[in-house]
Order: sequence, then C-alpha cells, then structure tokens
Amino acid sequence: MEEVDELVRQYGLEEDLEYVIIPFTDGKGALKRRFIMKRPYIRIVYDSGYFVDYLLQDVIKATVRNPELSLSEALYRMNLETQGDTDEPETDKKADLL
Repeated sequence: MEEVDELVRQYGLEEDLEYVIIPFTDGKGALKRRFIMKRPYIRIVYDSGYFVDYLLQDVIKATVRNPELSLSEALYRMNLETQGDTDEPETDKKADLL
C-alpha cells in the first residue's frame, strides 16, 4: 500500500480508511468525486463472462487520467497507451532513426 500512498500524494487525492477519493470536474463544470475501495486488486467482470484483476495502483492511475469514463473503459485506454509504446513494428522504429 506504500505505492498507493505515494499516488495519493503525487496526484493530491483524498482518502479515508476504506477509500481513495479522486476529485474531478465533469464536462459541465460540476465538482464530483470517485470512490475506489482500498483493496490490493479490483476485479472487473466483462459481459462475455471473463474477468480481470487490476492492481489498485493501475485503477487509480486510469481513473485520474479519465475520471468521467467507466472504470473498464479507463483501464482499457490506459492499457492501450502503455502497449502502444512497445507494439511498434521494428521497421517503423528504424525509419524514425533515419
């Protein structure tokens, strides 16, 4: 949970005994808050019946980046961003160097 404490400090989040609280302003300018339960993993169950356990740290990062999206969509976008850096074909990387 030390990493979670560091994220709370880094992003200026709120917390209590049970939740990490992420304040944000929605598209209409209203102040809102997302509450994320303090557990080592958060399980997302998808429509097709499978599930994925995400680290609490990843859930916090995804929610801070995209607070208005559903948690599953925010995590999906965060994973796309992190995988996008490593999935480039080798030929593209070489072309960038020239």
